[in-house]
Amino acid sequence: METVLRPLIVVGGAVALTLLVGWATDLLLRKADGSRGDTPLWDLLRRGRVPYQLVLCAALLRGSYDQARLFPEHRTGVGRTLTLVLIGAAAWLVIRIAAAIVETTYTRYARAHHDPARVRRVRTQVTLIMRVVSAIVGVVAVAAMLLTFPAMRAAGASLLASAGVLGIVAGVAAQSTLSNMFAGLQIAFGDMVRIGDTVVVDGEWGTVEEITLTFLTVRTWDERRITMPVSYFTSRPFENWSRGTPQMTGIVYWHLDHSAPVEAMREKLRDILRACPAWDGRAYGLQVTDSTPNTIQVRALVTAKDADDIWTARVTVREQMITWLAAEHPYALPRVNTADAVLPPHQAPSPDGNSFRRAYEFPRPGRG
Repeated sequence: METVLRPLIVVGGAVALTLLVGWATDLLLRKADGSRGDTPLWDLLRRGRVPYQLVLCAALLRGSYDQARLFPEHRTGVGRTLTLVLIGAAAWLVIRIAAAIVETTYTRYARAHHDPARVRRVRTQVTLIMRVVSAIVGVVAVAAMLLTFPAMRAAGASLLASAGVLGIVAGVAAQSTLSNMFAGLQIAFGDMVRIGDTVVVDGEWGTVEEITLTFLTVRTWDERRITMPVSYFTSRPFENWSRGTPQMTGIVYWHLDHSAPVEAMREKLRDILRACPAWDGRAYGLQVTDSTPNTIQVRALVTAKDADDIWTARVTVREQMITWLAAEHPYALPRVNTADAVLPPHQAPSPDGNSFRRAYEFPRPGRG
């Protein structure tokens, strides 16, 4: 009877105590979240109740396993397994607590500051910080697990003795990876590019969707994803349309006939922009910027609050202006001149129509 009741009491008591303590802790966190609705800390901490209960249960079972006298011939293996579960659950719990603290800090900062650029910069930084913290905790947890095996402890001296050589070899082999990691930290704290920024890289326009320690993902306007190493942004020039203020000035070009009504086009541009929600009302303008023997180049400038609105304003102005010119001033559109050449005043046209050829005809040899 004792061989049955003792393991049942020890294991059942550990599980029951774990569930009771976990329920009490969750109840306290729920009450704290209800009374302090201004911070998401308590609700985020509740997400760590699973690793918290695993830590508590593994610790109780590890401490009371000898009294249970269950599988005595496998005591070493069961004890090591419980230790590994305890280390893994503890690392999981630390990552959850760190994520809750970092997310709470970011939420408070986002509520206190209304500048989208600064909020995106802090978001990029906390994302990379959490990745670094998770990597460090994971490495420490794996190292602690390995040290529970006697063979690993015995090999520790030789590993430390060869650490210098291995470090040099690993540094040379992982040079590209390490450069990307340092570039990721430089991007996070150098405020070069942030999550949500509108950038142009390799001729592709898109929004930064994800930044990690080694790569960066840009979502293009047609919903493609471009993934590139973060070292690209520290070694090559690129356009960041969200740097500073997101306000932008857009350009629209037309190639028109020399007789185009430029002044009427200025008035039409004003009417189009007044009816366009994407225009922010800051400025607009229309000028003739170039001319060729057949056409003139007309340029319109429009402003908008961000990259998305400037695109909408440009296409709206281009389409409606061409429609208006085709309907009201068709003569202003580009044409191919097919009229007869105008002769010089002293050269009268001949009846046979060959006066132009004769005017430029050279004397033939042997003729006066």
